[in-house]
Amino acid sequence: MTPVRKYNEQGWVPSIFNDFFDNQWMARTNATAPAINVIEHENGYCVEVAAPGMKKEDFNIQLNENNDLVITMEKKEENKDENSEKKYLRREFSYSKFQQTLILPEDVVKERISANVADGVLTIDLPKRTPEEKAKVNRVIEIK
Repeated sequence: MTPVRKYNEQGWVPSIFNDFFDNQWMARTNATAPAINVIEHENGYCVEVAAPGMKKEDFNIQLNENNDLVITMEKKEENKDENSEKKYLRREFSYSKFQQTLILPEDVVKERISANVADGVLTIDLPKRTPEEKAKVNRVIEIK
């Protein structure tokens, strides 16, 4: 399982600063990509995504046409002051969106993938096939 992230180069930074700050560092300051842990254990894999302040409704997890796991997070917030007598010079709102695609190993049972959000962490459990299930997948087909 290899999550691949691509950071866009920022062309507005003069080249004199590139050596000092490094382009990858500069790009990450504006990135909204959360940290991801991928853990393998005997019975499966566990993907942990740092998602502080996110709720269950802010996530979408699905398998795409290539059977890759696609994790999408989207959060919209706007601080509203209902007092209509004020003239706003500044009004705070935020929008963040993240999408990560993970290529799943062949031994993952896609029908039993489950997910949970607790304490600011999205946890996705990817169970491995049991030895009996592997034997069914790798069966020999008799030729008649």
